[in-house]
Amino acid sequence: MLIENETPDGSKRSSGGLGRLVALDVARGLAVLGMYVQHFALNEKNAAIVSGNTTLLFVLCGGISYSLMAQGMRDKGIEKTAFRSRMLARAVFIDLIGYTLIMLNTPFGVILPAYAALFVLALPLVYRATRVLVTTAICLILLGPPVMVLGGSLFSEAFLLYDIAGGPMSALALSSVFVAGMAIGRLDLTSTHTALSLAGSGSIMLIISIMLSKFVLPDLSQTFENWLISVQGVNSIELDPYAIWPYNVEPPMWHSLLLTSSHSASSFQTLMGLGAAFFALGIVCIISKKISKLVIPFALVGRMALTMYAIQFVVVWGIQLAGGNFSLGEIPFGDMLIVIIALVVGWLLSCLPKGPLEASLRHFDSFFTLRNQTERCISNHLKEKI
Repeated sequence: MLIENETPDGSKRSSGGLGRLVALDVARGLAVLGMYVQHFALNEKNAAIVSGNTTLLFVLCGGISYSLMAQGMRDKGIEKTAFRSRMLARAVFIDLIGYTLIMLNTPFGVILPAYAALFVLALPLVYRATRVLVTTAICLILLGPPVMVLGGSLFSEAFLLYDIAGGPMSALALSSVFVAGMAIGRLDLTSTHTALSLAGSGSIMLIISIMLSKFVLPDLSQTFENWLISVQGVNSIELDPYAIWPYNVEPPMWHSLLLTSSHSASSFQTLMGLGAAFFALGIVCIISKKISKLVIPFALVGRMALTMYAIQFVVVWGIQLAGGNFSLGEIPFGDMLIVIIALVVGWLLSCLPKGPLEASLRHFDSFFTLRNQTERCISNHLKEKI
């Protein structure tokens, strides 16, 4: 399951140490393919599988990669400041890509600005004990949604703050999953025991979430909404967008705290999506270990995840610009056709040494990392002379 290792400057070398996990690439590839299905071929049959869940799987894989990269650099004796410099550089690059895709104004949400913010916000946790990561993830699942709902109201006109804590596509909404991924990154993902534990715990979370959504939340949600109306009343006052803050913002959507619909980012929806992501990751780890050749096409997509993610928005923008229809959801086996096309694109991109955006990202962050290391060496050399 281990393939190429990377040196701090981005070059590849073979090693028996910490390397790139095929299973992680496969899981990330599945997340990207799920997004393609959601954006190009969504229908009643696949909606329950891909809507929202693919985003959380993508973020979970991001948290795992974040943790593995920190461990890898520490094991090589590289200073912590180099890791921080690299993550800050990556956050800037990913944020720029995200806002470029937002500028295209396609009908789909872009998670890259929130994803970039997580790279920065997670820095204080990266070298903490695993139990701290687990505790933090649990607290974020429980306490994150109320803060997110409040932020969605107060920060609606402040774009940077909105990306951090302003709604279901914000960093705060995804933070529990990212931190959970950081904790998983501490585990031995090549172990069958770890894979079974992930699949088992994911199944338990899924069952609990489904039971709650079917038998508890409908009545509880109705009771909660009635209570909110009795306390707040029905707000029919038209807001003045030119009023001073906070009189120019919509009231918080507290009723969304008990939703289970995709991208609602409630505790229940996050628990359900996290369970699905755990289960998928566990199964992928087992399959990748037993029959690795079967998953290679998915791994190729996963290695080009940033490029593949961006391509779908550019394609939708181009089709809409030409006045065409990009949805194949009503066509029989349209979702399978989209998956096959995406796999072919991933295979074609794999002919390159790296994906276009991945290569650009590597050059961008290595510039800051190497510059940081060079300045440190010069500083140490001057101190020795003094």
